[in-house]
Amino acid sequence: MRAFADGFVALLLPVYLTALGCNAVQIGLLASLTLAGSAAVTLSVGFLAHRIVPRLLLLGASLAMALTGLAFAGFSDFWPLAVVAFVGTLNPSGGDVSLFLPLEHSLLAHAVADRDRTALFSNYSLIAGLVGALGALAAGLPDLLGALLPRLEAIRGMFGLYALAGLVVFFLYRRLPVAQADTAIAHTPLGPSRKRVIQLAAVFSLDSFGGGFLVQSLLALWLFDRFGLSLAQGALFFFWAGLLAAASFLVAPRLAKRFGLINTMVFTHIPASLCLIAAAFTPSLWAVLALLLVRAFLSSMDVPARTSYVMAVVTPPERAAAASFTAVPRSLTSAAGPTIAGWMLSLGGFAWPLLVGGGLKIAYDLLMLFMFRNVRAPEEAAKSVLD
Repeated sequence: MRAFADGFVALLLPVYLTALGCNAVQIGLLASLTLAGSAAVTLSVGFLAHRIVPRLLLLGASLAMALTGLAFAGFSDFWPLAVVAFVGTLNPSGGDVSLFLPLEHSLLAHAVADRDRTALFSNYSLIAGLVGALGALAAGLPDLLGALLPRLEAIRGMFGLYALAGLVVFFLYRRLPVAQADTAIAHTPLGPSRKRVIQLAAVFSLDSFGGGFLVQSLLALWLFDRFGLSLAQGALFFFWAGLLAAASFLVAPRLAKRFGLINTMVFTHIPASLCLIAAAFTPSLWAVLALLLVRAFLSSMDVPARTSYVMAVVTPPERAAAASFTAVPRSLTSAAGPTIAGWMLSLGGFAWPLLVGGGLKIAYDLLMLFMFRNVRAPEEAAKSVLD
């Protein structure tokens, strides 16, 4: 439900703000505020996760999601929307960067043995990717409903649908088994793994900063402005991109089992970033879309591998705190990217955000390989001993 809602909101956000009279810089600023707000809330969870049961936090976040949708459907001025973007759950990236993610990761990590953890997170990401692709396709509904409703009102209705999804998620979370979600897992603040988590968070911050230049809302805005892509065409493209990203989650655990988690993260990520850089210099729409589709397939393989790696290299009681602390840079440092990217797009048609974002991500991959190539997950260490 969350992935479906995030899928259409990420595409509708730049269209909605443009219809309200916002420019590229304002759209980038609002996207930055959403990411900064998510980072602040997620960091708070990192401090409090060992004191408050995860189920209650998930229920509170669901209500915040419903209120965010209602506020965006009701407000028309930029600054009220900016405030809601900061305190709410809106996601301009098309991928999950909210409070929900570290809480769910910490619960899921305890559900299976070490050898099955990467496959579990691949399935988790696969479901989110498939449904997120359907959400992106649903972003074309306002154009299809043009004969029945004014376009602006149809988009407002989609934000109402986002609010409804938040309520449905609330009632689904209420069905979580209390013994599993609340009492079975002992959560503690960071302790023995603190140094390693800080190192991971620092490296992830570079990747997040690069990713901030490439949030889906601004990538869509560039395609709309540079190539005249319609909302319906953009929805169709991001639908296929989402399907390819989801398909990659089926491949990721096999690669991780064969080559290791770090190698899977790095050597799929670098070609994806090279596709981004190439797209910045490509004048043909079809060639750009082809490069972005290849990038969609390759760039997401590190998602389940990275999640599994973080859960593997900390002690089980620290997992909730580690998930929150390593998730924070994905929002906090990426929050600066959309504002800078919006300013870059306002200067002209060249895709500076793709060039800068791709270069930063390659730097992250090389740094990750250098720092953590010898830090293995338990199942990898066991396999090495057996070999």
